[in-house]
Amino acid sequence: MDIRDAKAVITGGASGLGAATARAFCEAGADVTILDRDAGGAAFAEGIGAEFAQCDVTDEDSVTDALDFATDRMGGLNVAVTCAGIATAEKTLGRNGPHRQSSFDRTIGINLSGTFNVARLAAARMSEGGVLVFTASVAAFDGQKGQAAYAASKAGVTGLPLPMARDLSRQGVRVMAIAPGIFRTPMLEGLGQEVMDGLAKDVVYPARLGDPAEFAALARFIVECDYLNGTTIRLDGALRMP
Repeated sequence: MDIRDAKAVITGGASGLGAATARAFCEAGADVTILDRDAGGAAFAEGIGAEFAQCDVTDEDSVTDALDFATDRMGGLNVAVTCAGIATAEKTLGRNGPHRQSSFDRTIGINLSGTFNVARLAAARMSEGGVLVFTASVAAFDGQKGQAAYAASKAGVTGLPLPMARDLSRQGVRVMAIAPGIFRTPMLEGLGQEVMDGLAKDVVYPARLGDPAEFAALARFIVECDYLNGTTIRLDGALRMP
């Protein structure tokens, strides 16, 4: 698919990896609608020439309304990139007792169930084929201390592309996931330069944090490369989390 023919929705598109992807797609000539819980994303969307719909990825009615809006405004839908997600840090057994079940359920609900919710509803609107691109994480393979919920949610995401690609082959819908390593996003920048430098030292090459524009470039390549389907691509500078 030529990126100029893309009619794309991007969840979590108001910040971080999602925002970089939305900007890159718009600059390349795609029609883009940003879906995000933060109503402030409307200003960002307007600034890059995209549409905006406020959306909670865990709520079926919210996603349905947002996708209906996007499909109507763009005259169709053939790409969905899911970047909405949260990160949690909580040990299985910590000083205050066992990991809270509520925080585990919330992380799974947004990162995994939210991804599937958007994907299934978007696929139903891809009458002439399309592409689904999910955001996983290297934590799916190299989860560290305090990442049980996050790693489990992202491992679940890596399990979606192959069976979904098989399910959707008759509709001509491809399904892929990207597992980014440590990227320079606003959330990470809030930790300070010293912390970011410490994280970057474990990256093999290039020894730096990932640039969100590199995630966006891979998402675009997946959209445009018709033979990519049913798998997860690590984007991490050969990082293996210690």
